[in-house]
Amino acid sequence: CPLPFEDREEFFLFVGVFRAYKGLHILLEAAQNASFKVVIAGRGPMEKRLKAQARRLNLDNVFFLGHISDEQKIDLMRRCRAVVLPSHLRSEAFGLSLLEGAMQARPLICTDLHTGTSFVNIHEQTGIVVPSGDPEALRAAMDRLWDNPSLARSMGQAARNRFETHFSGTVMGEQYFDLYSGLAAPRAHAG
Repeated sequence: CPLPFEDREEFFLFVGVFRAYKGLHILLEAAQNASFKVVIAGRGPMEKRLKAQARRLNLDNVFFLGHISDEQKIDLMRRCRAVVLPSHLRSEAFGLSLLEGAMQARPLICTDLHTGTSFVNIHEQTGIVVPSGDPEALRAAMDRLWDNPSLARSMGQAARNRFETHFSGTVMGEQYFDLYSGLAAPRAHAG
């Protein structure tokens, strides 16, 4: 996927639909005056507002790519420093982009929503979980992974390991089989 900067440069990546609950306005605040780049891929109802905010904040380190193909998404996931999901409302029930980042051995940054996001991303193991709606905490997490590539790599490997043990197709198939087998098994009747 062509980027408007050097191919070798790393960046933080958001991929998803631009909806109000995704917290992209918080990500833009966190990116102010940063030494790192942020790539935002996707489209959605908040697009014009977010681009206007980026212009207002003079964010020359933030790049909106628009809609991307699945192949481009995988390429970006493999090249980024970390996947960021700044959602600030419980409407974010799971965060599929976190799993996609974990598949590519990328560390994850998400917010604590008391939903599935914190089940996918284990704080200080597979990435960093920050309070929702807090651009300073989000920025601190991004700075930490940017300034410490070895930490980012180890958290990324832990994310990949967690994906393999909890979310791979084989594991999920086995868990569903066990669940349905238990439900279908005849039960002993008290009598």
